[in-house]
Amino acid sequence: MRYYPVFLDLVGQRCIVLGDGKFATEKAAALREAGAHVRAISSRDYRPGVLAGSRLVVDASEDPEINRQSWLEAERDGILINVVDRPAQCRFIAPAIVRRDPLLIAISTSGESPFLASAVRARLERWLGKEWGPFTALVGSIRRGLRESGVPIAEQTKVYRRLLRSGVRELVRSGHDERAERLAKNIARTGVYHAGRVALVGAGPGDPELMTIKARELLADADVVLHDALISPETLALCGPDAILELVGKRGGAKSTTQEEITARMIELARSGNLVVRLKGGDPFVFGRGGEELRELIHAAIDVVVVPGVSSALAAAASIGVPVTLRGVASSVAITAAAGPDSLERIRDLARASDTLVVLMARAKLEEVAAEIARVVGGSRPAALVSKATWHDQRSVEGVIGEIARLADQAQIEAPATLIVGDVVGAVADTGVLAAVGAGSRGNGEREWLS
Repeated sequence: MRYYPVFLDLVGQRCIVLGDGKFATEKAAALREAGAHVRAISSRDYRPGVLAGSRLVVDASEDPEINRQSWLEAERDGILINVVDRPAQCRFIAPAIVRRDPLLIAISTSGESPFLASAVRARLERWLGKEWGPFTALVGSIRRGLRESGVPIAEQTKVYRRLLRSGVRELVRSGHDERAERLAKNIARTGVYHAGRVALVGAGPGDPELMTIKARELLADADVVLHDALISPETLALCGPDAILELVGKRGGAKSTTQEEITARMIELARSGNLVVRLKGGDPFVFGRGGEELRELIHAAIDVVVVPGVSSALAAAASIGVPVTLRGVASSVAITAAAGPDSLERIRDLARASDTLVVLMARAKLEEVAAEIARVVGGSRPAALVSKATWHDQRSVEGVIGEIARLADQAQIEAPATLIVGDVVGAVADTGVLAAVGAGSRGNGEREWLS
């Protein structure tokens, strides 16, 4: 670490800004806003010795000779100095700042790239809404009350975690300050039972960049994450450092946690006061049993929130540049899964009724599924099979439905895989546009064109 990060209390302190231009004006204004007594000295008025007695100096003169002299003087007298755009002549550097007073976030690249620091600041400013300022002040008020009451640090930390993941910020954001304060005080009550919460969260098809902001925030705040088997390691890395991760995924042919056990575990953890994230691949309500879990959680009087995710039913096709609907080609799409006792009959009926058919979990029974579809729409209907859509090792193969199983074996396409059938497959490629799309949202998947 090249620089030690610190926030300085400059209230009433003597600070000097050298220079005449825009930078000098901006630096002086920022120091005054921090409560410093600022003396602005024009470049033409600088003389060795004028820095004496100052706590901090910013040299924005952009004059190499003044830079040299001010640096030597500050070093001799032990004064903190920043010579603008001269990292070697800086005892401190001014970070890019996200201001949500009293919350301040300072961003530094150790002088390597102020532009990148500003770019990161802009991103954080979009993420951290204006409500974070009054929310921080409210938490500070709660903290002072807890300390005055002698509440142990461990119990205080539990309160702060409950505040962070509560609805207090949303109330502040919407202007309901009194309601926010009442809720915060209720949450801060110690020695009473505080119920937990369950979030049914869609992780999307695999690439964590396709997750919603709300999903990422819940992962960061969760006490316990019950996750499916097909959640990528990169997605699980978004969980907080203290979160407990429990694998509850179901894999065909392998011993797995029953749905009843998963539901009971969620209820148990929530009743113990935890924020529980039930993390599912794709969308929790698209062949994810999210509806069953929601029903049982409501029946158990558990507070529950549902966060939708990007379903592989749409992402798999999009990841290889195939639109499931396309004007003049397909105006209807059916989504099903190659699972269940009547799956083949259902698939056959949907193939007959829709322009585009998407079949999830298709790899294990691909030969049978393809044969049933071919009987209805003919063996020459275009088809694609996408494995691990949007993952770094995504692969896909395209051909006709009558040959797709053989082509998948030939290309060694593995599960999990999604089958897309319809004239939309190849329709965009036929226009010569697809070269810009790439395979996979990360652009490093493999795609095979076979016939």
